[in-house]
Amino acid sequence: MRRPLIAGNWKMNGTKADAAELVRGIVAGVSGMQKTDVAVCPPFPYLYLVEELLQGTAIGWGSQDVSCEDGGAFTGQVSAAMLKDFGCRYAIVGHSERRQLNGETDGVIARKYAQAVANGLVPILCVGETLEEREQGKTEEVVAKHIDGVLNLEGVDAYAHGVVAYEPVWAIGTGVTATPAQAQEVHAFLRERIAKKSKEIAKGLRILYGGSMKPGNAAELIGQPDIDGGLIGGASLNAADFVAICQAGEDNA
Repeated sequence: MRRPLIAGNWKMNGTKADAAELVRGIVAGVSGMQKTDVAVCPPFPYLYLVEELLQGTAIGWGSQDVSCEDGGAFTGQVSAAMLKDFGCRYAIVGHSERRQLNGETDGVIARKYAQAVANGLVPILCVGETLEEREQGKTEEVVAKHIDGVLNLEGVDAYAHGVVAYEPVWAIGTGVTATPAQAQEVHAFLRERIAKKSKEIAKGLRILYGGSMKPGNAAELIGQPDIDGGLIGGASLNAADFVAICQAGEDNA
């Protein structure tokens, strides 16, 4: 049985005071939950604060990105070793905003994934198609390419150390959500893609759904056989909403 994971991606939002209030609300809300893993991924400047506030709790924390380099003359980048130094457990890689706005390729993202694993972090690899690609019937082709970037560089064993998040680009921050059936179909395809290389690794791989998951639809989405939690954007900025989604994970565990 795969243990649900609910991870909040705060993106570039909030102040230091907002971050502290949000974390305290989440800590209070998920207290007592034992069957679901919970994590938050704040902006880089607030990692120190999140580390301080979450020490001694069951809630993990992570970054929204990681460099594909070990260190050196890479202005503005943050290495996996630095993130580990701040107690990070997770690192998001390949988010569609990084792909679209920063031009990150599957090759670069695979290197980031590898850096995370090499430094003891759990990478959360984001995959997903645009609306145009879905309308052209290219969903499976696109997400397969995203999955294969890591397979080609690191092999299937790398997926024993990471998480995949299916985030249809057309559903991110739009309020439009893939139906449970649509999401399940892609999740099942992703798991089968990995199973062609290793059934054992595919069986244990957690695949999250991201894309306007909220309290009203979380239970039905997480209740699908191949959906193992959520990578939450907008709803993760509200403690009550995020906690309600975590409860959906707990109820479906």
